[in-house]
Amino acid sequence: MALPLPYRAALSRTLLLLMALPIAGQGQALTLNHVVTSSPSSSDRSEGDAANNMDSCFVHRVTSLPGSHQFASDFIEAIASDPNPAANPDLIWALTADLSNKLPPQDRAMYISKSTNGGATWTQVARVDSRYFDARIGEGLRNGFIISPDATYFIITTQRGAFQVFPQSSPSEALVKPIVGPRVPDTPPKTPITKKADDPLRANVVEITPDGQHLIIGYGYFDLEPQLLRYHKENDGSWIEDGPIPHLPTEMDLLSLQFDDPKKLNPGFLYLGTGDQVYLLNLHSMKWSRIEGVGPDSAIHGMSVVGGLHLAACWGVYNPSGPGTVRRVTNARFLLHRTTDETGSNVRAYSIEVDPSKPNREVVTSLTGVYTSQDSGETWRRLNDLPEEEFRSAHFNSDGTILISGIAGTFLVNPFVESCTPHLKSRER
Repeated sequence: MALPLPYRAALSRTLLLLMALPIAGQGQALTLNHVVTSSPSSSDRSEGDAANNMDSCFVHRVTSLPGSHQFASDFIEAIASDPNPAANPDLIWALTADLSNKLPPQDRAMYISKSTNGGATWTQVARVDSRYFDARIGEGLRNGFIISPDATYFIITTQRGAFQVFPQSSPSEALVKPIVGPRVPDTPPKTPITKKADDPLRANVVEITPDGQHLIIGYGYFDLEPQLLRYHKENDGSWIEDGPIPHLPTEMDLLSLQFDDPKKLNPGFLYLGTGDQVYLLNLHSMKWSRIEGVGPDSAIHGMSVVGGLHLAACWGVYNPSGPGTVRRVTNARFLLHRTTDETGSNVRAYSIEVDPSKPNREVVTSLTGVYTSQDSGETWRRLNDLPEEEFRSAHFNSDGTILISGIAGTFLVNPFVESCTPHLKSRER
């Protein structure tokens, strides 16, 4: 069923006279004072509103992403920035998937878009048509997306493998080149799947070194054996497989992947989040070790290495506690629903991001909403003016604003200004 589209309304501001109440434990509701909605035709005006109100507590609805604006087409499933250390931090790219069943199959597509202002407005860069993905089997929820240095091309992963996408003068004419990967074997898997023998295996996690010379792609599909393959770039720009990374320490799906220092030209370590644990690969010795402190059955949906390893897991949030160790946030209580007092530490988190300029600030997207912390994850507040929906991706901008995206759409929020601080309302006698 399609969601309502309030962002088609004209630009408006509403001062919400709501009170943020303290909740048992440490969970708090964070009510943002100004809610901004806009239509695509007013994107320039709404961008100016966001830029000119940096001292205000606002939620700005982003409406300039490409596509039909049908169900979930304004959901950014992956946000990426240029791995070049000298790149502009507010120049970001987004991958969206326009897969509504209200669209004819031939019109369904994935889009790559660029923003030069931290996500306030977007310009379409490339359209990837339905030959390169499969909307029938969960496409649009777990696609990998990275950018080459200086953004000369992009790499996406889908149910049909991994692809290089080269933008052209017309976004609809983007050049898409398959990256050779493993195929479905002749031996049938234990669980029936929609693919047949010799079909491309599903590609998932992906990372590129900041110099653009080495690539790592994860593959796996249901109970088929997961693999991490290494590639190097040839002089003509194509990627050549070097072989699998040996002794992969898991049989679970590969869900997240990140170098220990994304800006280091020659990374020394690689973190791998799976369906149950987190592992560390020494890229010099090619030996694996397990990160200590991760609980059992912890699907690691997302991670950040800013200021140490932070994890967004199926049943909680983890912060760094020392070299090779993390600790689960158990004292902080997440307010799970804005209209109830229900709290808990077992939030189902999809992503965790840390502000590079102020590492004490964190944001978590989850099944029950979005939460921010400004004390390194000790206490959390829920952003209550966002729709009551699950959110999956986030990005810190250099000015402290945060780009948030989920099934209900994409929003630019400004939660750390003084006007966003919750206050108790005193009763008059």
